[in-house]
Amino acid sequence: MQTIENGQLLRVIVGESDRFEGRPLYEAIVLKARELGLAGATATRAMMGFGASSHLHTAKVLRLSLDLPVTIELVDRPENIAKLLPFLDAAVHGGLVTVEDVKVVHYRGAAPK
Repeated sequence: MQTIENGQLLRVIVGESDRFEGRPLYEAIVLKARELGLAGATATRAMMGFGASSHLHTAKVLRLSLDLPVTIELVDRPENIAKLLPFLDAAVHGGLVTVEDVKVVHYRGAAPK
């Protein structure tokens, strides 16, 4: 069975060495989302990327970077995404934050008979 509803996708891209109050920023964002009761959050470490400075970060062995991009994605209702934005204003000092309207399709198995 599936249900469809409107939602928002919040995407935050920061460096893995970025910190907030002594912990990695990506970790602080995921934990704050959990504290606020958001539906879920995923932090993914990139293999390669660059930002506004055009400095290339890569996971290649010969050019090992200690500051690869990390993308944190959250999908929830707009009112729940809005709860996290003040925290991001305080915590993210260099990075990119996007918010997009999305259709959310929930797939749930049929109840056992």
